Amino acid sequence: MIAVLVHENGSTTEADRIEPAWLDPSSPVKFWVDIPAPSDSDFALLNNTFHFHPLSIEDARSALQYPKVEQYPQYLYLVLHGIDSKEGERTFSTRDIDFFLGRNFLVTVHDGSSRSIKRLRDACSQYDHLLSEGPVALAHRIIDSMVDNYRPVTEALEERIETLEERALAGRTQLVAQVMKVKRELAQMRRVLIPQRDAIGRLGRREFPMISDKMAFRFRDVFDHVVRLAEEVILFQDRMTGVLEVNLASVSNRLNQIMKVLTVMSTIFLPLTVLTGMYGMNVNLPHLPGGPDAQFWWISGIMFAISSVMLVVFRLNKWI
Repeated sequence: MIAVLVHENGSTTEADRIEPAWLDPSSPVKFWVDIPAPSDSDFALLNNTFHFHPLSIEDARSALQYPKVEQYPQYLYLVLHGIDSKEGERTFSTRDIDFFLGRNFLVTVHDGSSRSIKRLRDACSQYDHLLSEGPVALAHRIIDSMVDNYRPVTEALEERIETLEERALAGRTQLVAQVMKVKRELAQMRRVLIPQRDAIGRLGRREFPMISDKMAFRFRDVFDHVVRLAEEVILFQDRMTGVLEVNLASVSNRLNQIMKVLTVMSTIFLPLTVLTGMYGMNVNLPHLPGGPDAQFWWISGIMFAISSVMLVVFRLNKWI
């Protein structure tokens, strides 16, 4: 359901429709139109009431658009991504939010799950000054809240990476599947953060007339946060590459240790097998001193001596 918040005569109220007079260049009214889960009639409102460019409306219709900012004659069109993570789950998803930013209005289009917009809508209903500052300041508050929501997700990712690093050093399990899953999540976040960083950076560089110096400074602060997030994600990707390499090396080293033990055992049993095979043949062989009952003990003693000598040689050569 469309929500319309209007600031007029020093107070903020909720309206049930948009008055055409509000769009007059001389109108003192400031208003915010929030369109969650838009329908065809809602997009018709963007065309018939606001007269937005068809290309920007088409982009708003798209389920997925990468972050960008575009200047149109009467407004600024932004696409930025918020992040959504459910408590208790290790996965996250990003959803784009479309901003139509004009002289005295802000129009937001999203799928209805944005925590930042819900928080600001509730705040605007309680505090009149939020909308009185103007649509640019309101857009800044929304964008700042969206960026702040990335921090818990990156912290959770860092905890997962630290756990994987500890398990990789142990080398007892194959972590390839888990590592690749985290790398895919990092790649997904990086694909969003890099263009989002560039888009917010343009807002802070005074490229657009409606962005005042005061608001440019605020957007630069948000830009710094996004830059740090992007750098952390790049660092996390490098760490995950290291985790994969360490895990493969540890597993390989552990396998080599096992193979070394098995090789030593096979080498020891080789002469013993030859000895027992010779005396197990059904032919006459020279007997060792003593009667028939002593032959077993002679053979056992020889086998023990051979094994002992081989173990001493292996130990002296530091093979075991």
